[in-house]
Amino acid sequence: MISQNKFVCIHGHFYQPPRENAWLEVIEVQDSAHPYHDWNERITAECYEPNATSRILDESRIIKNIVNNYARISFNFGPTLLSWMELYAPETYAAILEADKQSLINFGGHGSAVAQVYNHIIMPLANTRDKETQILWGIRDFEYRFKRKPEGMWLAETAVDTETLEVLAENAIKFTILAPRQAKAVRKMGTTEWTAVHDRTVNTTKAYRCNLPTGKSIIVFFYEGDISQGIAFNGLLNDGKRFAERLVSTFNKDDKGPQLVHVATDGETYGHHHKHGEMALAFCLDDIEKGKEATLTNYAQFLELCPPEEEAQIVEDSSWSCVHGVERWRENCGCNSGKPGYHQLWRKPLRAALDWLRDRVEVIFEQEGSKVVSDPWKARNAYINIVLKRSDDHIKRFLDDHALPDASPNRILRLMEMQRHAMLMYTSCGWFFDEISGIETTQVMQYACRVIQLVNQIGHPDLEPEFIKRLEEAPSNVAAYLTGAMVYKNVVLPSRTNLQRVGMHYAVASIFEDEPEALSVFNYTTSNDFFLKKEAGEQKLVLGLTKVKSIVTRSEKKFAFAVIYLGKHNIIGNISIEMQADDFASMQFRMVKSFEEGRLGDVIGLMQVYFGPEKYTIWQLFQDEKRKILDMISQESMNDLEQSLRKSYNRDYPLINALANNNIPIPLTYRTTFEYVLNADLIKIFRSDKINIKEMERIAAELEKWKFRIEDPDKLSRLAGDSIFRELQRISSEPDNVKRLQRLNRMFPVLQKFKLEPNLHKTQNFYFEFSVERSKKQMQEVDIEWDEQFKSLGKNLGVKLE
Repeated sequence: MISQNKFVCIHGHFYQPPRENAWLEVIEVQDSAHPYHDWNERITAECYEPNATSRILDESRIIKNIVNNYARISFNFGPTLLSWMELYAPETYAAILEADKQSLINFGGHGSAVAQVYNHIIMPLANTRDKETQILWGIRDFEYRFKRKPEGMWLAETAVDTETLEVLAENAIKFTILAPRQAKAVRKMGTTEWTAVHDRTVNTTKAYRCNLPTGKSIIVFFYEGDISQGIAFNGLLNDGKRFAERLVSTFNKDDKGPQLVHVATDGETYGHHHKHGEMALAFCLDDIEKGKEATLTNYAQFLELCPPEEEAQIVEDSSWSCVHGVERWRENCGCNSGKPGYHQLWRKPLRAALDWLRDRVEVIFEQEGSKVVSDPWKARNAYINIVLKRSDDHIKRFLDDHALPDASPNRILRLMEMQRHAMLMYTSCGWFFDEISGIETTQVMQYACRVIQLVNQIGHPDLEPEFIKRLEEAPSNVAAYLTGAMVYKNVVLPSRTNLQRVGMHYAVASIFEDEPEALSVFNYTTSNDFFLKKEAGEQKLVLGLTKVKSIVTRSEKKFAFAVIYLGKHNIIGNISIEMQADDFASMQFRMVKSFEEGRLGDVIGLMQVYFGPEKYTIWQLFQDEKRKILDMISQESMNDLEQSLRKSYNRDYPLINALANNNIPIPLTYRTTFEYVLNADLIKIFRSDKINIKEMERIAAELEKWKFRIEDPDKLSRLAGDSIFRELQRISSEPDNVKRLQRLNRMFPVLQKFKLEPNLHKTQNFYFEFSVERSKKQMQEVDIEWDEQFKSLGKNLGVKLE
C-alpha cells in the first residue's frame, strides 16, 4: 500500500529572460545559440519540448514509453517565455497547458502549474507599485493561459521580503517556494517561543504559515537544499534510479506525521544544462510512482491534505542565488558566473541609473496619464490585457474602461508602453552575469532606451544625456567599451527604431519579395497606396507610397520611397515623409523612363534630386531580414559555383579515376571539387520529397572510395533527421505502402556509413503515437510483411512496441 503521509514533489522553474527587440517585439538572430536562431529556440529543443515527450528506457536502453513530465511535477513558466512559445513553439506550448489539465486529475483537482511574477524582477528591490503590477500581471497571464486561478506564485530568484508576501496574500496567492537559507525562525502554532533556524536546521519536509503585519498570511515551503544542489550541479541526473532513491531516502523515519520531500531547481537543468536530464526525471517519477515508499504530489494538493502546523519567519531581502541576500542585483558582492578577472563594479551604477530613470518617468506618467485616463496606475495594471492580445477589440475595451473623453488613444498607449518597458528594464538577468556588455545587460539597457524614446514622443525633455552620463559611472571589463555609456552608444543605440526606419526596411525588403503588398515588418503593418516594380535583368527598381502603422502604439506615417538594386548586395534607397503627390508623379515618370533606357546613373541622380543626399543601403535592414537577403544573394553565387564544380566533376571523373588506379596522388583542387559536389548531392537528397536510397548508396561508395569526408556533419544530421520525419509522415498517410517502409529502413545503415547522427526525437514521438493509434484500431487483416518492416523501423529508431 502506498504511504499516506510521505510525499514527494519536484519543482522546475522554467524561465528565459525576455529577449525581444524593444521596438520590433521579436527575438533577432543570436549567433551564440547556433545552430538555432536564438536561445529560446535552442533551449526549447534541448529542454522544454523533450520534457513534454520524455523517454523511459528499458534495460537495453530502448524507448518503452514516452511521457509528459510536466503532468507529474510542480512547475512554473515565465510569462514572457510562454508568450514567445505560444507563437514559435505551439506544440510544446499546448503540451504544457495540457499537462496542467492532466495534473488536476493526478493531484485531486490541484493543477501543478504555478504562476510567476511577470518579467522576473527582483521583488525586494522593486518599489511598491512595481511589486503590485508584477504580481497582478503574472496572475492575469496565468489565467489567460491555464484558464484557472493560480494557487501559488514563484518569485524571481526566490527573492523575498515581507512587503512582497503582503502583496501576494492580498491577491489570494496561497503559497510560494523559498530556499532553506531564507528561513529565519520557526515555531509550533499556538506557541510563543521562536526557534532560530538556518539552511542546515530548518525542517524542509513541512509547510509553514507566515503571518504578516496586516493580519494576512501565506504558506511558505523551504525546498530541500542538498538534493536540489545535487540535481543542478553534482551529477544526480546521471542516474534516474539513484535520483529516486535519494528523494525517498530523505524522509525522517522517526517522524510519524506527514512529510513532503521537495526540491526546486531551474527547469533548464532537465535537458539543457544536463543532456538527457529529462529522461532521468521521467525515470525517477516512474520509479516513485510504481514504488510504495512515497506518493507524488504538488504543493497545492499537499496543503489540502496536510495543512501546516508550524509558523515561520523569513530572512528579509534574501534569495536562492546570492548568499549575500539580493546584493547580486545591486552590488559587486562576489556572486557571478565565474569569468576570471572580471569584476561587477558596474552593477550599482547601472541600477542607480535605472532607478533615476524610473523615478523621473513615474512623475511624467502621473502628470500626463491623469490627463488621458481616469486612474493611471489602475490603467497600468489593466494594460496586461492588451499585452496578452493586441487586437482592436482588446484595445477598445481598455479605452472604454479607462480613457477620459476625447483622449488620444495613441498617447494613452505610448504612456502604457513607457511603463511596460520601465518594468522590463529591471529583468533580473541584467545583473546576474559578469559583464555590462553581455547580451542580458544590453537587453535591459535597450528597454531603458525605449522608455526614453517614448518620453520624447509624448513631448517631454530628452532624458538620454543625463542617463548616459550616469552610465559613465559603470565600468566595463572590456577595454573596447570602458564604461556602460559606451556600451549604450555602441550596442544599444544602433537598435533604436522609428517609423521611418521601418519604412525604409520595407522599401528595401520589397525588392526581394514576390508579394510585397503582403509584407509585414514584425509588429508593424504596411499598406500601399501605390507600388511599382521594374526589372531589367539583374537590376530592379521599386517606387511606392506606403503607410506604416505600429501594432503596439497605433502610431502611423505615410512615406514615399524609391530603391534601386544594382546586383549582389548593392542597393540604394531613399525615403521621404514630405513628398507632394505632384512631385511623386514627376519622379515616377522620370525615374522609370531612365531605368527602362538603361541610364542607371541618371536614376541615382534623380533620387538625390527628389529625396536629398541621405541614402539607405542593405546595411540599414533589420538583422534577420538583412541576413535572409544576404543568404539569398550568397546562395545564388553558390549555385553558380556549384554548376562550375559539377561540370569539372563530370568532365574529369575518368581522369581522376585513372590517377587513383595508378596510385598517383590526386591534386588537392580535384579532391576539394569532388568532395564539395558529393556533399551537395547528399544535401539535395535529404531535402527532396522522396528518399533516393540508390543515390545515397552511390554517394556513400564514392566518399569511401576517395576517402572524402562529410563537410558539415551537424547540418547533414539535422537534414537527415527532418527527411526521416517527413518520410514517416508519408507512411502514416499511406499505411498499406510497404515499399516506403522498406526504403526508409534501408536508409539507416547508409547513415551509419556517413557517420551521421540524426536527431530522431520528433520521429520517435510520431512513431510512438502512430503505433498507439494503430493498436487501438481493430484490424481484421494484418499485413505480416508491413508489420515486420514497421517493427524493424522501431528498432532503427530505438522504440520498442509493447
